Amino acid sequence: MKVFAIGLVALLAGLAATPEVDKAKALGNPSAPIQIEVFSSFDCPHCKELHEHTIPLLMKDYVVPGKAYLVNREFPLSGQYHPYAQEAAQYATAAARIGKYEQVAGALFANQAGWTSTGKVWDAVAPVLTPAEQKKVQALAKDPGVIAEVKREYDEGVAAAITGTPTLIVTHGSRRYPILSQQLEYSLLKSLLNGFLK
Repeated sequence: MKVFAIGLVALLAGLAATPEVDKAKALGNPSAPIQIEVFSSFDCPHCKELHEHTIPLLMKDYVVPGKAYLVNREFPLSGQYHPYAQEAAQYATAAARIGKYEQVAGALFANQAGWTSTGKVWDAVAPVLTPAEQKKVQALAKDPGVIAEVKREYDEGVAAAITGTPTLIVTHGSRRYPILSQQLEYSLLKSLLNGFLK
């Protein structure tokens, strides 16, 4: 019985724990009352929509005022319809290592239609980096540590039962709430977040 109780406590602690954060892929105050993890794939049209329309509103209403900490997580889709998602995630994570995550993520989403059809992911990334940064990012994208980070974040998403992108996981206190946000109206998300802040 004692072994069962210890195992149950360990399991519950694991469910409540928030995964490790790559601070170079996060925005805001880490001690904000709400943490919003954004699991996305750079080739996902719904993720592009979230990045271009909802994230700026979250930044204005919650991150900048210190109410939320926004954490970007890689969840590259796979299979025959997503041949370049992994490569894009590796470039973005590599760019985070030199402080250029936001620039590269923005370029990948802005140019999504081009590189997802041609496979020329690097052509979307390179223009937002200096020549010296380009060399660093190209080398880091192949680094085992970067590849492992992308896999770890993907695995964290799978462990959180994420089945589609984009998915937000809102953490308030010790509870985590997954929200598939493909069709989520911002007003509904705002209402949910404001409810946590009361």
